Amino acid sequence: LSCSGSDLPEALVVAYITVPNMEVGKKLAHHLVASKLAACVNIMPKVVSVFEWEGKTEEDTEELLMVKTRQAHLEAIAKVLKDKEYHPYDCAELIALPIVAGAKDYMQWAIDQTAPAS
Repeated sequence: LSCSGSDLPEALVVAYITVPNMEVGKKLAHHLVASKLAACVNIMPKVVSVFEWEGKTEEDTEELLMVKTRQAHLEAIAKVLKDKEYHPYDCAELIALPIVAGAKDYMQWAIDQTAPAS
């Protein structure tokens, strides 16, 4: 790896978002990229999620979005997830992990593809 996260002008993160199906995932992914809130979104199909909801243990098949973005965009992404046009859940998953290192060219590309935080 030729670049640590501290070499970049702004912190990058990988955010994880689950969605109920591929249609919702693609619509959300396209919106995040077109809005410059994400450099890239990978959609991993058919992950199995086990969780407690309203007092019951649930098991659902979902799609998992892996979003490469600036840390500063997480609040804006959270607002998008509250819009039922893009995400149907009452409590949408959004968690983020710092990118501590990566290929220098890729990391710079991710910064360049996302809008500066306002």
